Amino acid sequence: MKIRVVSSREEIFTLNPNERIVHLAFRPSNKDIFSLVENCPKIEVIQLPKSYRRTVSKSIEMFLEMQRIQLIEGDVWGHRKDINEYYRIPSSIIEEIRELKTEGKSTEAIEEKVSRESKLNPEMVAYILRKDVAA
Repeated sequence: MKIRVVSSREEIFTLNPNERIVHLAFRPSNKDIFSLVENCPKIEVIQLPKSYRRTVSKSIEMFLEMQRIQLIEGDVWGHRKDINEYYRIPSSIIEEIRELKTEGKSTEAIEEKVSRESKLNPEMVAYILRKDVAA
């Protein structure tokens, strides 16, 4: 699974329209979020760093909710944008989530364990869990 890292508002207009998960590494305005949703109609998740997540307006939160787009707080630890524009979630983490699910662990226990061990945000773990179960 890969997350497209966007480090400037100008980059929004160059994104592949099929992007599903995007991490915004800048403080987005309402216009930036609207542009992102318009340019990427298949988007499912927008991830923002904690400090930026707190500044998102209630109207944008409601807009994203109506579009069924998740707004997640989190970081892409150790990612270098100059090397690769995508942050890849290691397949080992996805495998671990699958194993814990087949062992019958609760969603909360899986989120806690995986996020503690992998530095992934619990919300992102929950998203992976939902997508993987649906697949």
